[in-house]
Amino acid sequence: MALHLLAAGQVVPLRGQTEGTALNHPSLTMSPLRHRGSAIAKIVGSNAARNPNFDNTVKMWVFEEMVNGRKLTEIINTSHENVKYLPGHRLPDNVLAVPELEDAARDADILVFVIPHQFVGKVCDTIKGRIKSDALGISLIKGVDEGPDGLKLISDVIQEKLGITMSVLMGANIANEVADEKFCETTIGCKNKNHGALLKELMQTSNFRVTVVEEYDVVEICGALKNIVAVGAGFCDGLGFGDNTKAAVIRLGLMEMIAFARIFCTAGPVSSATFLESCGVADLITTCYGGRNRRVAEAFAKTGKSIEVLEKEMLNGQKLQGPATAAEVYLILKHKNLIDKFPLFNAVYQICFQGHPVTEFISCLQNHPEHM
Repeated sequence: MALHLLAAGQVVPLRGQTEGTALNHPSLTMSPLRHRGSAIAKIVGSNAARNPNFDNTVKMWVFEEMVNGRKLTEIINTSHENVKYLPGHRLPDNVLAVPELEDAARDADILVFVIPHQFVGKVCDTIKGRIKSDALGISLIKGVDEGPDGLKLISDVIQEKLGITMSVLMGANIANEVADEKFCETTIGCKNKNHGALLKELMQTSNFRVTVVEEYDVVEICGALKNIVAVGAGFCDGLGFGDNTKAAVIRLGLMEMIAFARIFCTAGPVSSATFLESCGVADLITTCYGGRNRRVAEAFAKTGKSIEVLEKEMLNGQKLQGPATAAEVYLILKHKNLIDKFPLFNAVYQICFQGHPVTEFISCLQNHPEHM
């Protein structure tokens, strides 16, 4: 299989793969968030170099930028380091940065998407009709889309636009720690057991342990909703509340995540066990203590600056997913007349977008229906 990564996306092709044959040697394409995509590129590149089932070269789509007068793709391909978004971490020599999305995705057998969810439509439109019809896709994108009939999963958006089979990967995987090869776990949601085994082979290392479950929609919902809860955790930190309060935010947030999944995840049964995987409670905890959604929300509560201003000041070109997801979830719940059943999600939206005081979040916790 050849591997191609898209950092805005990435692509990996399988060795020996031709159109219409079985996926004996798949190629992979990734469209990653810049720092997270580069962290995953380390894993995929290393695994591809060691595993004879994959082609050695991993193409990584990188949105072209100038850094100190040089093209970012040129720096990555000569220094093997993403100096802007993941400095201090060497990428494997077999990871090739490609500035053109179509070139990165061409001939890929596996497409790995790790872009901000706001850009999914444009990326899919760009590569539609230019990829293999039997390619597999795996999404690491944490967000949801608001469609005419309510909730739309990002993986479903990609599948509908490109006509490919999709799986998802979500977990407690803060990018810098993954790049540092500190031990962590992750969850792949995949309906097809053979595809799940292949994707696990591609992703797993001794310090990046993978569990595969069939409830792909629940895995994906967890990855999106936990960012809303993390914004609430950041509000509490900014207001000076302690670990007891944050524990309440995590518990109440998890309750709303489970309730949301049971309403909107209709592809199959929603098992409580999935929330105990890395994609569920583990990712929720680490994001509420260590993620950028928490960090920016804390600054929001302390400074009174807008989310947009803080993104520019604190995130080095990255986008914040929690507030955007809160806005989409609000519209989905409003469409279904369910806003009152999700007061924590609603409070984050009202504070971020409707000018409500951040102190209102504490009132939301105090009067949460779980206490009534």
